[in-house]
Amino acid sequence: MRDLIPTTIATPQGSLNAYMATIGQIAVLSVDEERALAERLQRDNDLDAARALVMSNLRFVVHVARGYNGYGLPLGDLIQEGNIGLMKAVRRFDPTQNVRLISFAVHWIRAEIHEFILRNWRIVKVATTKAQRKLFFNLRKAKKRLGWLNRAEVEAVANDLGVTPENVVEMEARLSAHDATFDPVGADDDNAPPAPATYLVDQRADPALQVEATDSADHGKRQLTSALAGLDSRSRDIVEKRWLIEPKTTLKELAGVHGVSLERIRQLEKNALLRLRGAIAT
Repeated sequence: MRDLIPTTIATPQGSLNAYMATIGQIAVLSVDEERALAERLQRDNDLDAARALVMSNLRFVVHVARGYNGYGLPLGDLIQEGNIGLMKAVRRFDPTQNVRLISFAVHWIRAEIHEFILRNWRIVKVATTKAQRKLFFNLRKAKKRLGWLNRAEVEAVANDLGVTPENVVEMEARLSAHDATFDPVGADDDNAPPAPATYLVDQRADPALQVEATDSADHGKRQLTSALAGLDSRSRDIVEKRWLIEPKTTLKELAGVHGVSLERIRQLEKNALLRLRGAIAT
């Protein structure tokens, strides 16, 4: 095995051009050399072999990452994410399949770059479902060529990608939107519309309101308990079984328990509720 593949590289920190120049000097492995290194990694868990496989393919990661320059994200970050995908691919590469590493790794490289773009393209993640992820990259390319899609183009894109026309329309709107400032500051603040921060306050975290709500609930329970104690035992039993327990007891069942007519149970319930309301209101 030739000693042309380094296991580390030294470049000026933060210099992307120097990094690219350095990895461009790393020799590309032949088929036999690549297979031998992959077999060492698979058989002996040889980390030096893994590093050599990664280092010899770093230039291809740069080539793939450059294809995503139009998303407004730093090329260095895209390359870094692609390198993570390459390392994952090296770990999973099977030399017995007679496939070059880069042919296998390109899918892992793109997957990591895609995930990075989806996380960072906007403040709010623009694609979460499988259909949205598929549309994000494919529809963006189509819009560069076609602009806004008409109905026929929407249906054609949906048919090609196996999604619904509604998914296409929704993603087209997301791609065309822009992040909005939550708390804008303009030149003329007196005439500016109120910022969302002024009317989207979450009151649930206010300790004073929490104490007030708890105190109100406790006060209501004490009033109800006191009001129930003022009823006769039959009326109290009817109210509890009809309103305070689950499952509720039917009027017919209560009539059988207390040995009176169904209409009498209804009258007793009505009178008991009126007395409860009066006692709680005072």
